[in-house]
Amino acid sequence: MSDDPVPAAEKPRDRLVAVKLDDASIGRGSPDQEHERSVAIWDIMELNSFAVPNHDGGPYVLLIGMVEKRLFLEVRNEGEDVIVTHHLSLTPFRKVIKDYELICDSYYEAIRTATPQQIEAIDMGRRGLHDEAARLLAERLDGKLTIDFDTARRLFTLIFALHWKG
Repeated sequence: MSDDPVPAAEKPRDRLVAVKLDDASIGRGSPDQEHERSVAIWDIMELNSFAVPNHDGGPYVLLIGMVEKRLFLEVRNEGEDVIVTHHLSLTPFRKVIKDYELICDSYYEAIRTATPQQIEAIDMGRRGLHDEAARLLAERLDGKLTIDFDTARRLFTLIFALHWKG
């Protein structure tokens, strides 16, 4: 994660201009899954800070896929030339993904039946788990990719959307 005091807007090269999913390894989802994936990608594209350490070739394109139960993150330049590929084990994310799924289910159920105070309490827990997952993702990518906390949160949202069964 970057603690860089220069805002991403002042370094327009340190950003993603596209996020693509590898259909061959991820596959298509249900309409609900595809919608969640699209929204997650849109959120990333709306605002992000992303760079490859020791590389001055941004902005970047990110291709995400799966290889042997590992997420692969292939970073390309705008001309689609591969700069670097990282394989990310999802094993460290299993517990937080499971907990996040449970709390999201509770949140959506609470919206229908709970008091505003109960909904707020569940939402605070949901945001806390989301933050924990973002920190874990940033830690796992440290030294490989330079991302800020908000971009890590948005990338975790996409990872969760890829996992989500609907």
